[in-house]
Order: sequence, then structure tokens, then C-alpha cells
Amino acid sequence: MVEEENIAAAKKGFEASFEEGKLYDRQTQDTEHLERIIEALHIQTNDTILDLGTGTGYVSLEIAKRYKNANVIGLDIVEKALQSNRNKAEKQNLNNIKFVSYNGIDFPFEDNFFDLIVTRYALHHFPKIEHTFKELVRVIKTGGKLVIADPTPNEDDAPRFVDAYMRMKPDGHIKYYTKDEFENFGENVGFLLSNALQTEITFPRLKDTPYAYDSIMSEYDNNIISGYRVYETQDGKYIYITQKVWNLTFTKV
Repeated sequence: MVEEENIAAAKKGFEASFEEGKLYDRQTQDTEHLERIIEALHIQTNDTILDLGTGTGYVSLEIAKRYKNANVIGLDIVEKALQSNRNKAEKQNLNNIKFVSYNGIDFPFEDNFFDLIVTRYALHHFPKIEHTFKELVRVIKTGGKLVIADPTPNEDDAPRFVDAYMRMKPDGHIKYYTKDEFENFGENVGFLLSNALQTEITFPRLKDTPYAYDSIMSEYDNNIISGYRVYETQDGKYIYITQKVWNLTFTKV
């Protein structure tokens, strides 16, 4: 199945990314953005919180550290990263967090299990996004908040240069979604959008596929590309891109 192939590619790609260590951290870590996400969650005592696509545990570990009475679960498909996260939690004496692996499709939780769900820089990898939203609304309690942070294409990027750019790395990237698309996904299953904030992320990647990069850069309109402020470092080792990010808060109604 295509979905299984995408999930396998994502798993393999992220195993490689996590092994890059500092480069991956430079791509994804942002203290100011992390603060915005935690603030949007409005965490209460004894909340049960899901971090979907937890990766290196950047969000979930911080929540567990700050809110010792909360119950935090980080869910992901990459077992190597999850085991590393378990080791981090043990070293930090965090007893209120656990990391769970799954098949990338169906969540291994009961209905109405979570008070809050957060997912950061992950949903563009999910091969069955409508099904994912059905799972999200299934496992969260009525009145619970879902906080999504994910990059979005620029408004003038109808040809989707940014998706082609991201697919240079074989990590299962599917597509970035607009605010309207996310809002429709949510409304179709019972989520109401209650807040929307746009931020930016600028991140590097290794220029390890120069032929593909040169091909993509020549294929798309320069006006579209310039909107993402793409540039190479002088040594030609890294490429930087700047993307807008939607930070969306939904409530299950």
C-alpha cells in the first residue's frame, strides 16, 4: 500500500535525521515557538496530554518537566527516537511521561482519553490525514484542545515548490496544508478552530542531492522561490529556507 510505503520512508528518513543530532536540532528547535505552544495548551493539573509525532521529545519532555502532575505521552513511529527519549526521561527523573510507538495510522488509545493534544511539525508526513483527524477527535475528550503547529505553503505557491523542495529528502513528506484545509479537516470531524497565529521558521539542510536541488530550482518560478528566501551557504554545504507556520488551536465540540 502507498500509505505503508510513505510511513516506512518517514521512519527511515527520521532515523537518519535523528542520528544527525545537532543539525536536526537546528532544524526544529525554537525556544520562543515552544513557549507559544505550551501557552496555547493552557495545561491544568492532572491533564493527560498527547504529543503526536513527538520525534526527539522536544515538546513532550518540556511539558513533563514543567507540569509534574500532568500525564504526558509521546507518540511516534520511530522506535529508536522513542528509546532515546525514554533514556532522557529517566536521566531527568521524569516519571510522568512515557513514549509509545504505533503503526502511523491508528492511535493505540481508548476513546476520550486525552484532555489535550499537541502536534508540532509532523502532520505533513501523515499519509491519511483525514483518518488522522478522525483519530484525533476520537481520543480527545469533549472540550479538549488540539494545538497544531505546521509549516504552510505561501499563498502564491500554487505549483507547490515547497513540497517538491521538501521531497528531496526521502523522509515521507506528503504535503503542507493551508489554514483553510486544516480548518476543513477539523470541522468535518467535530473540531472548532478557536485561535490562529502565524509564525516563521528558518532551517538548514545538507545539500546532499545537488542534482535534484538544481533541477527543482530551475523548474519553478523565481518569484515563488524568492518568497521562501532560499539560499546556499558560501561553502555550498547547506541550504536554508524560510517558511510560514500556522499555529492553530481547535476545541472538540
